[in-house]
Amino acid sequence: MDYIELIIACIFVNNILLAQFLGNCPFLGTSKKMETAVGMAMAVIFVLVMAGVMTWLIFNYLLLPYKLVYLRTIAFILVIASLVQFVEMFLKKSIPALYAGLGIFLPLITTNCAVFGVCVLNIDKEFNFMQALVASFGYAAGFGLALILFAGLRERILLARVPKPLQDTSIALITAGAISMSFYAFRGMV
Repeated sequence: MDYIELIIACIFVNNILLAQFLGNCPFLGTSKKMETAVGMAMAVIFVLVMAGVMTWLIFNYLLLPYKLVYLRTIAFILVIASLVQFVEMFLKKSIPALYAGLGIFLPLITTNCAVFGVCVLNIDKEFNFMQALVASFGYAAGFGLALILFAGLRERILLARVPKPLQDTSIALITAGAISMSFYAFRGMV
């Protein structure tokens, strides 16, 4: 598979949030303000790309040769948790405002099923190292794109007159569904 085709497939066709519905907690929780959404997108891009690469290496050079494949879930979660701790320490020291804005959602990247899902997809699809790297970046970029688009729409919705029963989470879910349907139009591309 061509790398450009793989990136397009990961960002638009198989978007981890809008097509596979993984990682919805930070998607809904950090999308009320654009600054927070961009910060979360950058954190997820870093964690997802690093976790995708590191878990691929661990699986192919440690778990597979020594027939320890049954430890895949534990190994992947340890890698992801370590990376999130690194990001959390970095943000707390370097960008305290963003750290405060992300709040509880930053540690939730550890249990984010999107990050774990991409690591598992890389293995299940039997990607080579470069394909795993490109796919991890593509899925992360798709996550970031969806999160930023959604944050922009949510900021606009705050200015609109929304009926009382549809305010806050209800209109957010309707908006997420509309964005998801728009991404569904990319299905025939790749």
